[in-house]
Amino acid sequence: MSKINYSLKVKPEETSRAIGHELHISPKKSMEICKQIKGMKSSQAKSFLEDVIALKKPVRFRRYNRDVPHRKGKGIMSGRYPKNAALGILQTIQHAEHNAEYKGLDPDVMFIEHTAAHRGQIIEGRMPRAQGRATAKNKHTTNIEVILKESEE
Repeated sequence: MSKINYSLKVKPEETSRAIGHELHISPKKSMEICKQIKGMKSSQAKSFLEDVIALKKPVRFRRYNRDVPHRKGKGIMSGRYPKNAALGILQTIQHAEHNAEYKGLDPDVMFIEHTAAHRGQIIEGRMPRAQGRATAKNKHTTNIEVILKESEE
């Protein structure tokens, strides 16, 4: 297991941060969610992710959108409902809010200053096939980092 560092230097007295290490979620779907929730208030981002898990609001796919259908009546061209990735990012945001409470900051007025998803370790596996052969069946993991900052308002 290697040491994971944050990709942004911040002042520790006005920010709170958390890392989800080696989560068993898709890196591509996680990147799309992280792009969409960046800049939101933490409460707004949590409600958005809960709606994604409940299949009420789709996540807009901008980069990894090949063969992704549009969502009729939702106002976006291509999108999906990545439940597992949304659940992992939601838990990471909750951890960052708990860290803010521990530091004495108010998590209700904090917004997501930085969020990123990085590819993690690949867990290699094999699926047995006929005639003594095997096919690779790998599991991809993702490292999620979330930094919350108090708004000046």
